[in-house]
Amino acid sequence: MRTKAPSIVDLPYPDNSAELFERISSEPWSMLLDSGSTRTGSASSRYDIMTAAPWATLTCQGTLTRIEKDGCITETERDPFKALQDLLPQSDYHNSRLPFYGGAMGYFGYDLCRQIESLPSLARNEEYMPDMAIGIYDWAVIVDHHTRTAHAVLHGKHPETVQKWPHLLERLKQRAHSTLPVFQTTSAITSNMTPDYYAMAFHKIKHYIQEGDCYQVNLAQRFHTHAQGSGFNAYKKLRILNPAPFCAYLNLPGVEILSTSPERFLKVQDGHVETKPIKGTRPRSSNPDVDEKNAILLRASLKDRAENLMIVDLLRNDLNKNCLPGSVKVPALFDIESYVNVHHLVSTVIGTLASGRNAIDLLRGCFPGGSITGAPKLRAMQIIEELEPNRRGVYCGAIGYIDYNRNMDTNIAIRTLTYNQGLIRCFAGGGIVSDSRMEEEYQETFIKARAMLSLLSDSGSGHDFEFPA
Repeated sequence: MRTKAPSIVDLPYPDNSAELFERISSEPWSMLLDSGSTRTGSASSRYDIMTAAPWATLTCQGTLTRIEKDGCITETERDPFKALQDLLPQSDYHNSRLPFYGGAMGYFGYDLCRQIESLPSLARNEEYMPDMAIGIYDWAVIVDHHTRTAHAVLHGKHPETVQKWPHLLERLKQRAHSTLPVFQTTSAITSNMTPDYYAMAFHKIKHYIQEGDCYQVNLAQRFHTHAQGSGFNAYKKLRILNPAPFCAYLNLPGVEILSTSPERFLKVQDGHVETKPIKGTRPRSSNPDVDEKNAILLRASLKDRAENLMIVDLLRNDLNKNCLPGSVKVPALFDIESYVNVHHLVSTVIGTLASGRNAIDLLRGCFPGGSITGAPKLRAMQIIEELEPNRRGVYCGAIGYIDYNRNMDTNIAIRTLTYNQGLIRCFAGGGIVSDSRMEEEYQETFIKARAMLSLLSDSGSGHDFEFPA
């Protein structure tokens, strides 16, 4: 029997989806997947997706996965990807107009890699949040910036959501009068690496490369400061400072996540797979001649092209675990994509899922993304654990959705802040290869963190940047 078609209600088109989302932002587990719309100029910036009040949630901490559904809580030590596979219903309803009409949405933190690979436990775990947090949603609002339309969509799989539907529609139709407290930082911004520590870690990686342990390792430093007020108010500023096609705001129990990622991790649409790794960065300039020169130098850089190619090869291997033999191809190599603060070197890898495989199989087989680990992946992750003082948490994991049809779109969670327990944190890093130069790599982390550090420094603390003692 075919699935009943979802109910679709037209809404007025909002130029600013953040204002529409604010009407439901206080609902439990509210989430906004924000394409940046016209602010980015990217072909990927079409749909904004927002939802809240899931009918089931799945969180994973270490080896324990907790599922809350219909007022009952169960716990399991099963692989969390398998647990999600079992929890997420399937639908045979298709609508090409809508990228999402119900399914799973949330984040897969970097440290889920411990459920896939055996890694030492050396870095401090101070993120105080689950390794994975996923809601299962039966409704969403889709804003299409190409057709300038907006729709509220109810799939109707779960009776509880059907009961809440009139209330949710009423919330969406009301004007939002923001009562959220102003976001403010209250201490200096601190890094978890001094310049000397970064230099030590950099040279250790270079030693591992020279010894043949690896070809590339992504090394990141973490910044944090104390803060108070609304994380959503901070996100509204961040999306203007750093518009990007894979932005997201997640309001979860105990933590808010603010992401302005430029990088797609994995997209699956009707069995067709795409990933778009970023490797290679140059700063933007207000001088048009300098800005164009930076982009030309990036495209011509043998070092950046080699670094990008290493990750393309790694991702081809990862995709082949779940794709049809011969279907994995590279239609675009070393493209330049330009954003407000940086130029990036981006490639595209595509494939077709093999029979009996789906998006969750693909996600597990590729996780975490090779562009933020290095190559070979396992050895790079071991070195990251050895040299980075803190666990990464959601940073370098993935944020996005998997719908009832097992279609998927996820980002790489870079340019991402987490805000909980009065602390707001962000990481920035880059890939180290054999001909990397320490000072250039160190400065690149600040270039990538520019918008996030601007947000924090301009939010009222009045404190200078501090390195740890």
